[in-house]
Amino acid sequence: MFVQETIEKMNAARSGDHEQDLETLIGQLHRRGLDAEAILTQVGAFEVAVPSWALGAGGTRFGRFPVSGEPRDIYEKMEDIAVIHRLTGATPRVSLHIPWDEPEDPAALRSHADALGLGFDAVNSNTFQDQPGRRLSYKFGSLAHPDAAVREQAVAHHLHVIEVGRALGSEALTVWLADGSNYPGQMHLRRSFERTLDGLRQIYDHLPPGWRLFTEHKPYEPAFYATVVQDWGSSLMLAQALGERAFCLVDLGHHLPNTNIELVVARLITAGKLGGFHFNDAKYGDDDLTAGSIKPYQLFLVFNELVDAARDERVDGFAPAYMIDQSHNVKDPIEALLQTVDNLQRAYAQALLVDRSALEAAQNGCDVLMAEQALASAFRTDEGPLVAEARRRRGAALDPVAAFRETGYRRAKARERSGGAYQPPQSL
Repeated sequence: MFVQETIEKMNAARSGDHEQDLETLIGQLHRRGLDAEAILTQVGAFEVAVPSWALGAGGTRFGRFPVSGEPRDIYEKMEDIAVIHRLTGATPRVSLHIPWDEPEDPAALRSHADALGLGFDAVNSNTFQDQPGRRLSYKFGSLAHPDAAVREQAVAHHLHVIEVGRALGSEALTVWLADGSNYPGQMHLRRSFERTLDGLRQIYDHLPPGWRLFTEHKPYEPAFYATVVQDWGSSLMLAQALGERAFCLVDLGHHLPNTNIELVVARLITAGKLGGFHFNDAKYGDDDLTAGSIKPYQLFLVFNELVDAARDERVDGFAPAYMIDQSHNVKDPIEALLQTVDNLQRAYAQALLVDRSALEAAQNGCDVLMAEQALASAFRTDEGPLVAEARRRRGAALDPVAAFRETGYRRAKARERSGGAYQPPQSL
C-alpha cells in the first residue's frame, strides 16, 4: 500500500534526527527517575475511536465549505479512517452514527471494516433531528416529550440502533439528547427528567450482554433555557438509577465557560461512573475544535486525572472509552484528525511524565508551589520524541501530517470521488 511505503520512506529519512532527540530525552527522564520504556509502551497502547461523521467538512448555520475528495458514503469514510490508523497506529475503531451512516447491509460493512483492519466502537443514536420516514416530530423533545407516542418512537429508535450495533460488533450505545426548553414554563422541569429516565430504563433493559450505555450531558444548545440532561450531576443521576452498565460520557466542549473539567472527571471516577470521553476543544462553547488547540494545559490536566486513576488500586475496572468528536470547518478533516490524535498522545505522555511521588509528597505536605511545579514540569517537557517513537514501533509515522501530505492521498481521492462531495451533518 502506498501509504505504508510513504511512512517507511519518510521515517527512514527522519530517523537520524529522531533517534538523537529521543536519546537526549531518555537521558533527561532517566535523571528524573522515570522509565522511558514503560512510558513508550503505555503511549503505544493508547487508542481513540474516530466518529463516522468527522471525515467530511463540517459547517455552521451560515454554510459549509466542501473539501475535494470527501467520502460520499460510509465505505469511503472507512477507507479514510484506515489511513488515519495506518499513520498514527491509534485509531482502530469507528463510532457509527445512526441514521446518518446507517449501513444497508451491516454484515457487508463489518466485512469491509475487517478487511481494512478496523472494528466498531459505540453506536450513536439521533433524536435531535426529524429523520425521513419518522411519523412524529422531536421538535419539543424525544424521551422527555409529554406525548407518550413520541417517547415510544424515540425508544424504538434506540432499540434499532442497538440491533445495528450488535450486527457490527459494537458493545456500547451513546445517548445524547437535545431535549429541553427555550422559555420558562415551556417544560415541566421535574417530569421531563422523570420521563427521560423512564425511557432510558426501557433502552437499558434491552442492552445485549456485555454492552454499556453512555449518557452525555450538555448545558445548552439547542435548548437555551433548560436542557434535561444539562450537567454531569444530571448524567450521574441517570447512570446511578439505571444500573451498573450505565456510565457518564464527558464531551470536553459540553461545559459552561471556565468549568473545571478535570474536577468533573475526578468526581465521576470517584462515583465509578466515568464511561469515557468525546475529545475536542472550545473557546466559547461547543466549538468542536481540534483537541488541544485552544486549551492544551486543560487537556493535560484531564489526562493527569486519568493516569492517576489508572494507577490507583482502589479504582476498580477503570477502562474509559475514548472518541474524537469534532467539526472540521476550515481544516482538511483527515489532517485535523491526525493532529488531534497526535495532541491526545502528547497529553497522555505528559501525564505519564508526572513525578507521582513528588506530587503526592507536596500535596500531603501542603506545599502549594511544589505541587504545581510537579505538574508544570511534566507539561513543559518536550514529549514529542517519545510519542513519535511509540508510533514508529507500531509501524506508524513519525510525523503523521507530513506523511499524509506526502502520500498524495487527498489528491488521488479528489480524482476518484469525482461524483460529488458527500454532505455530512454537523457533529454531535
